[in-house]
Order: sequence, then structure tokens, then C-alpha cells
Amino acid sequence: MKPATLDAELDVRSGGRYRISFTREDGEYFEAGGLYREVVPNERLVFTWAWHSTPERESLVTITLKPDSAGTLMIFHHAQFFDETARDNHQRGWSSFFDKLDTFVA
Repeated sequence: MKPATLDAELDVRSGGRYRISFTREDGEYFEAGGLYREVVPNERLVFTWAWHSTPERESLVTITLKPDSAGTLMIFHHAQFFDETARDNHQRGWSSFFDKLDTFVA
């Protein structure tokens, strides 16, 4: 199986835009992007999220960072889904991403 690839263009500031694209190990291609609504360094990041194939199905991601005795606590919230299927698919995708991030950080 071919390794996954990732490409990202980020303008991380309030009003800035981002675009990410990736190809999974199975060869399936995905592209998403959105607008940064709020950027507070080391505290909060709020941005819209929409797949390139369905831009009308925009959702909202909020990431909050808080000091914690073990380092930093990250609170991740993704809301305003088009339907339950979109919610469930995103939950699986983000869970996989955070599992990989956890492995990387460890």
C-alpha cells in the first residue's frame, strides 16, 4: 500500500484561509478548507471546515488550549454538521487523526 500524503496551505490569522489535501494509504483523495474566524495564540483557534466536494456543508471547529499539570490540555469541538452521517464520519476521521498524533507525540 502507498503511504499517505498531505499538503497544506495555511494563513493562520483572523480572516485568513487554509486548504489541506491528503491521500490516504488506500489512494482515496480528500481536500478541505475554510476561514479562520478567531486566532488567539496559545489559547484558541476557531475555523470553518468544508470539504472541497461539498462547500455548502460548512461546519465549525473550535480548539481551546489550557495549561495542565501534565503540560497542555486541548479541547477539540467540531459542530454544525449537515447531518448525522457527516457527524459520524468526522468523528471517525478525527479519532484516527488524534490516535496518530498521540503515537507521534509519545
